[in-house]
Amino acid sequence: MMTATSTLALTHASPVFELAKEVDNNKVTPGVLGFIVFAVIGVAVWFLMKSMNRHMKKVDFDEGPIDAGQGGVERGRAAQQSSN
Repeated sequence: MMTATSTLALTHASPVFELAKEVDNNKVTPGVLGFIVFAVIGVAVWFLMKSMNRHMKKVDFDEGPIDAGQGGVERGRAAQQSSN
């Protein structure tokens, strides 16, 4: 059931619907603004990946043995120091 508010809203929106019918879908393109936004996103992703690679090269991770008991971290560090 339509209320008075929805009827009024659809009455005012009808010119918008008529304009949408007049637009030719074959002629609508993203334009220059769409290209600029896409290019900026691409450059941002490139910089983020470059930064991530730089940070990942700094990581020096050597996983030691997993001990279930207390002091497993200390034994892992001791084993790592003795191997160096």
